[in-house]
Amino acid sequence: MADRYRNFAELDASAQSETDYRIRIDDRDTSVVILAPHGGTIEPETAEIAEAIAGQDFSFYAFEALTPGAHGDFHITSHRFDEPRAVELVGKSRIAVAIHGRRDDGTDIVWLGGRATDLRDAIGASLDEVGFAAEPNRTLPGIHKMNICNRTRSGEGVQLELPRSLRRKLAADRSVLEAFCAATRKAILSAFES
Repeated sequence: MADRYRNFAELDASAQSETDYRIRIDDRDTSVVILAPHGGTIEPETAEIAEAIAGQDFSFYAFEALTPGAHGDFHITSHRFDEPRAVELVGKSRIAVAIHGRRDDGTDIVWLGGRATDLRDAIGASLDEVGFAAEPNRTLPGIHKMNICNRTRSGEGVQLELPRSLRRKLAADRSVLEAFCAATRKAILSAFES
């Protein structure tokens, strides 16, 4: 389904904040931001997963649709996602990791994308170590320079596409969510040590 809005200004002109959508930000003045630009009813559970990965150490951002509707009603494609507070927070960060949802395809494989290929591969390896299958994303590679995850100081970021089945598992089982978050955080923290 095509997006209804080409950018945030168009969405904001016809939707009501705190009724149709909300924006949650926790700027911890860190080099890393974890974000969910398609949270709420757009790609369910992505905001909660992003917030859990951010924990108390990384900055966090979520755009969440609050009303039910078709996927495209509040979805703004990642390379057009230009909500000003997201752009500002990501722009002052060295790295961004965006959590996205995708349709089920019969697997729980996490699709890995973004321009930060070393970190992308490290997150994939770390997830694989604890039993989460991950592979490079050939369908939605997230490499456009204007993709919100790549609008960092370094011009790089990572995009994780999680199928609905995996998002439901993470939402339903705290221990599974904690394992997923710990593996993702481990890779991010290791990247900053090297």
